[in-house]
Amino acid sequence: MRLTETLRIALDAIRTHRLRSLLTVLGIWIGIASVVLTVGLGQGASASVKSEISALGSNLLIISPGSTTSTSGVRGGFGSATTLTFDDATALQDKDVAPDISAVAPVASSSEVLTAGTTTWTSTVVGSTPQWANVRSRTVSSGRFFTEDEYNSGARVAVLGEETVSELFSGGSAVGQTISVNGTDLTVIGVLASTGSTSGTSDEDDTVVVPYTTGQQRLGIGSTGSVSTIYLQAKDSDALSAAYQEANAALLTRHDVTSDDADFSITSQQSLLTAATSTSKTLTILLGGIAAISLLVGGIGVMNIMLVSVSERVREIGLRKALGATPG
Repeated sequence: MRLTETLRIALDAIRTHRLRSLLTVLGIWIGIASVVLTVGLGQGASASVKSEISALGSNLLIISPGSTTSTSGVRGGFGSATTLTFDDATALQDKDVAPDISAVAPVASSSEVLTAGTTTWTSTVVGSTPQWANVRSRTVSSGRFFTEDEYNSGARVAVLGEETVSELFSGGSAVGQTISVNGTDLTVIGVLASTGSTSGTSDEDDTVVVPYTTGQQRLGIGSTGSVSTIYLQAKDSDALSAAYQEANAALLTRHDVTSDDADFSITSQQSLLTAATSTSKTLTILLGGIAAISLLVGGIGVMNIMLVSVSERVREIGLRKALGATPG
């Protein structure tokens, strides 16, 4: 039988059994779409995770305080104590102590009610140093970040996140406006560019950054000299491990503790990325299992339709032979 004759018979079969042909094509589409969607979702999840981690900062180390223990013996999680101080951050800036650390940004934070005219909004107020923007890889979309002179003088200035601006000023320009925090008026000098990410339970775009001295002297944030987090930036990605070891050794010595009873924890970008990637891989495997089931179901449907088609052809060939047909 010639190729053209074979194609003619096949097209006739498709036209004769339109519903069957449609179901066959549908089964193939479902299988292919399941695999494509699975790959796309898996890669999208991985890209989203990497974006979230990168938004935290470049070559970043995050130092968190230890845990508290109540009088009843109940221990809180890491970060519940006040074991880190501004002096710890100052010590880590010493190149003799930590030569592989390029920048340090201590942070004291508190949730405060902000007021702009008749509008109020509750946001996270962060007191830090001018190095915070560089360490956290944050830029300003308008205005500027506070300077070293403003930090040293405890100037009444603030830099807002985009979400905070939209809530307080209805999307209007915030630079030059005044907000009130704990009865203290602060002049908005800049607006942070959006990162579109979150850190823990807080929105990175819903924040107010002020000089640490301003927060300590005027807002009551970090007034005891304690800090909630210390962000460290290694010289480069290759120095991240060395910076980790230097910071760990320096704090163990300063706090007079051993690694077994350390009252702080240090997390690196790499460890965060590894944990997040592991979760992403698990999700991809789960989606892959669902896609495999869909592909199997679609394949069985196609095989059933093909089996029916072949069975019909077998009966047709038998009938033709009975009537005297010969191979042609």
